[in-house]
Amino acid sequence: MKKSDILDGMTILVDKPLGWTSFDVVNKIRWNLKRKLGVKNIKVGHAGTLDPLASGLLVICIGKHTKQIESLMAGKKTYTGTILLGKTTPCFDLEKPFDAEYPIDHITPQMIEKVRLDLIGEIDQVPPVFSAKQIDGKRAYDIARAGKEIELKPNRITIDELDLDIARFPEIDFKVTCSKGTYIRALARDIGALLGSGATLIALRRTRSGDQDISQARSVDDWIVGIQALDMNA
Repeated sequence: MKKSDILDGMTILVDKPLGWTSFDVVNKIRWNLKRKLGVKNIKVGHAGTLDPLASGLLVICIGKHTKQIESLMAGKKTYTGTILLGKTTPCFDLEKPFDAEYPIDHITPQMIEKVRLDLIGEIDQVPPVFSAKQIDGKRAYDIARAGKEIELKPNRITIDELDLDIARFPEIDFKVTCSKGTYIRALARDIGALLGSGATLIALRRTRSGDQDISQARSVDDWIVGIQALDMNA
């Protein structure tokens, strides 16, 4: 990686660790670039947010490549993870504690297969209230945390592929390929509801975004080492 690469603009693939926000990664990369290049500011952005409790592929655009963010975000995404049936949280993942329990004894493999098939294709999905969805210029999670009720309109999304592995029931391991705007936490919620129960997303990893694959990604630390080793004369 050379100084000229950065100045011309580039896109890097980061394997985001658990516990980091997408903005944490952006800020870390930006700070190290500014320090190495000796500049006051440089444009750095990401093409598609990952929640703190999710890991995996985060596409980071630097310099002139930030103009490509919208087009990069438009691509299909692939995720793997685990859903726990029978319990829910207000945000549909483990960021908040469980708040309710539901029966699961009635759930059969046949029911799960029917739900899987019903969810493939174009569907309407209501985003989680604890999300970055914009409502009158405010983030939905800010409104929710203020204790105000929110009614979010459903988005039209597409589920291209959905694999559900019930070998560890009541945990369901999944792989899903879906359109931009799909909330996997909401997908977990809907699977639970369609099964006459509840569900929580307990693990999530993004493995693909558009044409970019997790196999091409490097850790934050690896990218920082690369930035520190920048050839400033090229």
